[in-house]
Amino acid sequence: QVQLVESGGGLVQAGGSLRLSCAASRSIFRLNVMGWYRQAPGKQRELVASITVGGVTKYADSVKGRFTISRDNAKNTMYLQMNSLTPEDTAVYCCKGSEMYDYWGRGTQVTVSS
Repeated sequence: QVQLVESGGGLVQAGGSLRLSCAASRSIFRLNVMGWYRQAPGKQRELVASITVGGVTKYADSVKGRFTISRDNAKNTMYLQMNSLTPEDTAVYCCKGSEMYDYWGRGTQVTVSS
């Protein structure tokens, strides 16, 4: 089992940047795929970005060119660099790690003001 804890959320003005972190309680090397998801009020949860243990990344069309996902297996941490934020990016952001099971963090709030 692994516990995931997100940090780095907060309030930022439109056009600003935030860097989210997802720290794991043990090695993430066996988490074949890790990802960031978000859920805005009244909306379904959506995949923002994912990354494999080998570093292959995927992004939602809405964040391509603005967000960058990365992982540091040595530090047991995954990151999401978010630039050029807009109010539409406001949501609770959660990280997930997958091996035999899926593990979820509790989330961190990101609020972008106009």
